[in-house]
Amino acid sequence: MANLEPVIPDEQPLTPFHDLDHYLSIPRVSGLALSPDGRRLVTTVATLNGKGTEFATALWELDPSGQKQARRITRSAKGEAGAAFAASGDVYFTSARPDPDSPEGDPVNALWLLPADGGEARVVLNRPGGVGAVMTAKAADATFVVAEVLTGSADEDDDAERRKSRKDNKVSAILHSEYPVRYWDADLGPGQPRIFAVEQGTDKAPGKPSTVDASAPLALRNLTPDAGPRLREAETAVSPDGKTIYASYTRPLAKADSRSILVAVDVASGSTKVLLDEEGMSYFPGPVSPDGSTLAVVSESDTTPHQAPLVKLHLLDVSGADGAPCGLTPLAHDWDQWPKPAAWLPDGSALLATADDDGASPVFRISVPAAPAHVGVTRVTEDAAAYTDVVVSPDGRSAYALRSSYEFPPEPVRIDLQTGETTRLPAPAERPVRPGRLERIAATAADGSRVPAYLALPEGAAAESPAPMLLWIHGGPLGSWNAWTWRWNPWLLTAKGYAVLLPDPALSTGYGQAHIQRGWGTWGRAPFTDLMAVTDAAVERPDIDAGRTAAMGGSFGGYMANWVAGQTDRFKAIVTHASLWALDQFGPTTDASQYWLKEMTEEMALENSPHLHVENISTPMLVIHGDKDYRVPIGEGLRLWYELLSKSKLAADQDGQTPHRFLYFPDENHWVLQPQHAKVWYQVVESFLAKNVLDQELPLPAELGL
Repeated sequence: MANLEPVIPDEQPLTPFHDLDHYLSIPRVSGLALSPDGRRLVTTVATLNGKGTEFATALWELDPSGQKQARRITRSAKGEAGAAFAASGDVYFTSARPDPDSPEGDPVNALWLLPADGGEARVVLNRPGGVGAVMTAKAADATFVVAEVLTGSADEDDDAERRKSRKDNKVSAILHSEYPVRYWDADLGPGQPRIFAVEQGTDKAPGKPSTVDASAPLALRNLTPDAGPRLREAETAVSPDGKTIYASYTRPLAKADSRSILVAVDVASGSTKVLLDEEGMSYFPGPVSPDGSTLAVVSESDTTPHQAPLVKLHLLDVSGADGAPCGLTPLAHDWDQWPKPAAWLPDGSALLATADDDGASPVFRISVPAAPAHVGVTRVTEDAAAYTDVVVSPDGRSAYALRSSYEFPPEPVRIDLQTGETTRLPAPAERPVRPGRLERIAATAADGSRVPAYLALPEGAAAESPAPMLLWIHGGPLGSWNAWTWRWNPWLLTAKGYAVLLPDPALSTGYGQAHIQRGWGTWGRAPFTDLMAVTDAAVERPDIDAGRTAAMGGSFGGYMANWVAGQTDRFKAIVTHASLWALDQFGPTTDASQYWLKEMTEEMALENSPHLHVENISTPMLVIHGDKDYRVPIGEGLRLWYELLSKSKLAADQDGQTPHRFLYFPDENHWVLQPQHAKVWYQVVESFLAKNVLDQELPLPAELGL
């Protein structure tokens, strides 16, 4: 007879995953910037503040040689982010911390500079609307920022006055004339993003006293005054000489549709030239070659109800004297993966890229021939890890990146580009000890397709003490379980004795276009049967308790959890986070309807909509949703909750009681980001699972006030 208790042997050492406060205190590394001379690496580290209520970020310097310990180079309560090296070696970053020279005023993100010689950081540019992303040229003294401007503002002073007027009069209204109007958790407008050149301003104001460190202020020159809202979410790349910025603009189309076009912004004149604009295709800039003549370009085809997107890599010759493109050349189009170009080798002979690949996201080298020919793709890193933020040393011998997997969170590494050997660099924190082991398993679907998965197992799981299992379904749906995640971390549940199954069913990336196409427009078919097939394979193991299983998912994973609930009663509990419920309702109300409504016809949406099967649901469900979720609007969660209580087989009884639960966050978005809310999320999930899967009562967090 199987144990009814979670598998937590007495001899198992406690890890950071056995205590949520300890887990939340693990430093979180993100982003990587390399100095032009290759001697300095800078990353951003987020740590929990003393009250445990929010994460604060700081810049840390890493030693590329791996000899010196990492050291913190910025410190403030507001935090710092967005590090970018100038050609001089100075580091630009953004922060809302108070300016020591002008402490008055509301805090907004300002542009700061940390001198290469190690002096103190100072504010170099501040504006009422704040400063966003920072960009620099590799081989020239050229700096650019993205910042928002109220439409119609004549200049920076006018923009500041208009912002003050809205604030003083408590006006928040926004008048729209184009779609979309929201993104993720933000209302778009009235501010519109613009690209500015950061330049030396005039001498100090007349009559202002001089000081020993007085310098001429920096000024902004608007390079894209007529861009409208089209720079929203734009990807950008700066040429090495700082003379051209390549960006993707959103072009509005008929019937609230849109596509991304590729433009070149001439820095000297501020003129914009359209480089690529093709019906049914969107284009995004990758890195610019070291000599400035070639731009890597990613294309993504529009979807249709019967065709998944095709993502391809190209080279665009931008060496023409008049700035006009000289030709678009396919690059590695015979490679059956979706590439993300990262960096050129210094001699221009190859492009480094990453791509999801069978449960990993390695670094690849893509050869760049002088003439069109078969292009070779070589895998550089051989481990089952995911690499991001790839940068290349000036001599081309090494690359640096952040590497993660389900075995460890992101950490900085050096990659030998000849051998592929990776070396961990001294980082702000050591790898946390995991409370279990990770295995790779697979099942075979009805059509013969392989359905791979990771299985995280608790210590002590064995035939004589099988572990209860949680099926976790990833979001996207175009994605893969291949990298560390702080939001859905399996080790927090393995620490409680559960096994966690992380499958990549149809629609997952990293297994070729056919694996995506298998589930396209038919979410309730191949993705569902794949999930059931790999679940069947997992519960056949002697170390898994087939009688104690639950299913969980967020976003598309939440959609699939809802679909599972209406199709089978095999699970003891289902957790659905930020989930799609009624597809006819979701399509026109998400923040990106122009994308969603291309994927399914109205008939297909109804055929795949979970809400039509609510009468079949006999499994207790925990519904979780944030009110600031614009990607999957709160209406989905509210309707799901009402229909569970009024129509499911576990509808509320005569006393209004039901085993279903609804965890609502008024101020969270698609993700639960505030530390204490994340803690509540895991505590409520654990309590719900314990009751329905383990037949145990665990206390709910006192902060809920119950």
